[in-house]
Amino acid sequence: MHDPELALAIAAAHAAGAVLLRHFEGVFEVETKSSPIDLVTSADRAAEAVVLEALRSVHPDHSFLAEESGLSGHDPKYTVLPGPGELRWIIDPLDGTTNFAHGFPHFCVSIALCDAVGPRLGVIHDPIRGETFVAVRGHGARLERNARPGRALAVSRPERLQQALIATGFSYQRATTRDDNLAEFCRVVPRVCCVRRAGSAALDLAYVAAGRLDGYWEYHLQPWDVAAGALLVHEAGGQLRRLDGAPWQLGCADVVAAGPTLLPILLGELRAARIEAP
Repeated sequence: MHDPELALAIAAAHAAGAVLLRHFEGVFEVETKSSPIDLVTSADRAAEAVVLEALRSVHPDHSFLAEESGLSGHDPKYTVLPGPGELRWIIDPLDGTTNFAHGFPHFCVSIALCDAVGPRLGVIHDPIRGETFVAVRGHGARLERNARPGRALAVSRPERLQQALIATGFSYQRATTRDDNLAEFCRVVPRVCCVRRAGSAALDLAYVAAGRLDGYWEYHLQPWDVAAGALLVHEAGGQLRRLDGAPWQLGCADVVAAGPTLLPILLGELRAARIEAP
């Protein structure tokens, strides 16, 4: 999986991860964004600056969609994907900010390079565990570890929902939106082996790709939450859909991800929860 753009993205993600580790459990500023529970820290901004500098120094002609600074670069238009012939980097410098701000060691850096079709490469770097999940469109997905051999990724294929370990999340708008995920959560919990809510959509998707999780769903996601992770799932043999069963594409705010055997079963339960919700 030798690709100069992939090598650049990995280097940028590792540099940002080093910034996060220097700040973690140390002194940093915490502010709020869209709601009182939507946090941003000075570490988010410092890590994003490192990523943008690394990528722009090589590709000043590309555009960039980053969580903290928004859309910038050559011919910026607020569409998630760039136009034909253009390339855009989609960056989450710290996915799992709430975890980070509370000293909970589960967060990552997520970087994807997209063309008009969708993500063409993705990198998710977990600096705490020293793990880097990488994917290139059409060339599969791998997990690289510090000083240990990497391995190819493949989604799990449980035959029954009762065997499955599933992840989900709850949005910052859960107190004010109808799509608060509570009905879906309550329906799925008694039907699966267990449910995890770890607080990083990017790592949830990476774990689905790695077979550590059997499935994942969530509402109210942003492109930078899922761009790299969606490619990882796809390249590991998994599938993605919207919660109503419609095809998923980057820019959709809701997603269900799993292997091909489990996805229709999980979708059925989630759709039933929506139908039966008061």
